[in-house]
Amino acid sequence: MANTYWYSGHRDLSPVELFFFIAAQETCEQLGIDDIEGVILVLSGWPMLPTRGKFAGATKGTSVASVMSRSLFRFEFRRRLLPTLTLASIKSLRIILTRKLSVFIGRAVPGLGWVLLSRDAFMIVYHTVLKYNRLVKPEDRVF
Repeated sequence: MANTYWYSGHRDLSPVELFFFIAAQETCEQLGIDDIEGVILVLSGWPMLPTRGKFAGATKGTSVASVMSRSLFRFEFRRRLLPTLTLASIKSLRIILTRKLSVFIGRAVPGLGWVLLSRDAFMIVYHTVLKYNRLVKPEDRVF
């Protein structure tokens, strides 16, 4: 007979069902109010606002993060030394250097959001596998 498990009021769970229940619980625990910031940061960097003409190959539109940072940060360095990425530069695998602090911040904000969301996804998987492996018999363990 196959191994069955009990978890959080659910009986006769197969190893796959047990893994699913643990993953669902870990996701709920991880995705608290903290994650709203990551989503907001990612969405604020999406180029959804219209702009006037741009050079060929530039990303069309501008983002809320860009507009807000340009209105708040007016400092410029003498030469281009701050590395930035745009949707177009990511596709072509190149880094764009800028001298404007506002451009650097406006383009870094969504990157920070992706880092936060990636960290949450990693923590969900990590804690799910740990908890699952502690609850199951050795032959049903993952990794």
